[in-house]
Amino acid sequence: MTPDAYCQERASGSGSSFYYSFVFLPPDRRRAITALYAFCREVDDVVDEIREASVARAKLAWWREEISRLEAGSPQHPVTRALAPHMQTFSIDCRRLREIIDGMQMDLEQNRYLDYEALKLYCHRVAGVVGILAASIFGVTQPDTHRYAERLGLAFQLTNIIRDVREDAKMGRIYLPLAELQQFGVPVTDLLAARPSERFVELMRFQHQRAIATYREALALLPDADRKRQRPGLVMASIYATLLSEIEQDGLRVLTHRTTLPPLRKLWLAWRTWQTGTVRGL
Repeated sequence: MTPDAYCQERASGSGSSFYYSFVFLPPDRRRAITALYAFCREVDDVVDEIREASVARAKLAWWREEISRLEAGSPQHPVTRALAPHMQTFSIDCRRLREIIDGMQMDLEQNRYLDYEALKLYCHRVAGVVGILAASIFGVTQPDTHRYAERLGLAFQLTNIIRDVREDAKMGRIYLPLAELQQFGVPVTDLLAARPSERFVELMRFQHQRAIATYREALALLPDADRKRQRPGLVMASIYATLLSEIEQDGLRVLTHRTTLPPLRKLWLAWRTWQTGTVRGL
């Protein structure tokens, strides 16, 4: 299997909404973003699938070494071998790849966040940095486009946090800031026991409103000059914003119910957004 085929298999087999934003890209950009996505999947799986923390730390340490090998021109893993031809063309910075690993490392070192500012650092590393790299692959001519992409990555991660409250709690991870749990009178034990309440719904409504505001802030930053180039990001925004709307319409029942969008609907949203270049429903 070639490095590109390996990355393609990782991307298409994940079922992620991100995959639907790749399908309309020219081949070179599609290969580059697929390789970046596969890298993110590889390092994310280290902390999500390896239960022994010491083994996970060793795996992340190996990936740090692999980024150094990529930087030196001698990558070993199929993902980094697939990334290598695109590093200079699309300004893929090894420093930012290491920053993504730093974010994954945070999942091994802490499972609670005191306040929103602390959570934003985590979101920046695991999603904002990915947004910046992805925007570079899609095409950037204006400095504000990177600000838009970082902010959009934050919005995506806030959406993931809302959707995955129950699954994360099962792994002992609470991404909702502790200060906000206290503000709304929701004990951590309610999350760990998947015990919903009216106070929890109010807390999630607050999280939902902040996520929506973050999407709007991001889209307001996107320069018109780069809007056409950044259509893949807008596709992702359309799918994620629709998911967020569905969660809200479903009563924010994230402790007892997982809301998803069927593949056909994602494909329709992707096609419509690619054609119009606009994100509806925000």
